[in-house]
Amino acid sequence: MAIAMLRIRAILAVVALGLMVSGCGYNTIPTLEEQAKAKWADVQNNYQRRADLIPNLVNTVQGYAKQEKDVLTSVTEARAKATQVKIDVSQLDDPEKLKQFQDAQNQLSGALGRLLAISENYPDLKSNQNFLALQSQLEGTENRIAVARRDYIEAVRAYNTALVTFPTVIWAKTAFSDKKPMAEFTASDNAQAPPQVKF
Repeated sequence: MAIAMLRIRAILAVVALGLMVSGCGYNTIPTLEEQAKAKWADVQNNYQRRADLIPNLVNTVQGYAKQEKDVLTSVTEARAKATQVKIDVSQLDDPEKLKQFQDAQNQLSGALGRLLAISENYPDLKSNQNFLALQSQLEGTENRIAVARRDYIEAVRAYNTALVTFPTVIWAKTAFSDKKPMAEFTASDNAQAPPQVKF
């Protein structure tokens, strides 16, 4: 009978400990970290989608605008560089790595902007169904990238906040002392300038 009571008390102690741990924020840090990593995967997925669309877009434009070789070359080179700069989840706490990734993606965005702008000089290209479909897919992908980046920034904000606020800061300083704040995307220098509209 005494052994049975000890088992029951041990089970109750384990259940009580589990409830205390779950209610005190112990699981918050790993949960928020995994959410931020998942949001990063969404960001990478959308950048990869954009990179996959570019060869088709370049080939379509190339057929109409052979003399725009410089623009086509810059897009191809920027795509190659952007796909070479990779960040895995273990590097999300390195702001320099994230900046390198962001700079490569910004360079590709600029090259794509120039590529799409040359369509103005080629009326046949502007009316080409393949070009229009690819342009639409690219615009949709750019919107997805913006949403994925926003979601990642929010997930990182929640994670980084948990590392420094009570009660999770207690766990951050003890059980999760190896966890560092994750890096966030920052606006590029030219993002502060208003866009130029010319007619």
